[in-house]
Amino acid sequence: MKVLTVRIDEELATELHAVARAEDVPVSEAIRAALHQFIAARIADPEVRARLRKRIDEDREVLEQLSREIEGAGKEN
Repeated sequence: MKVLTVRIDEELATELHAVARAEDVPVSEAIRAALHQFIAARIADPEVRARLRKRIDEDREVLEQLSREIEGAGKEN
């Protein structure tokens, strides 16, 4: 599991701890649940999906270019 540091204001931290205690779950589990819900909601948005597809296409192009450069460099040695 990856460790992530997040800065939140005191009021939000107090609310988070109170809700986690009321649900009888660790704060980290409450945060993970909130992140899952956030991601699911964003992915459900067609505009966000379109931006994600665009980013994937851009990243694919960069990786393919790097792959060609790596292959070319290997042939020079």
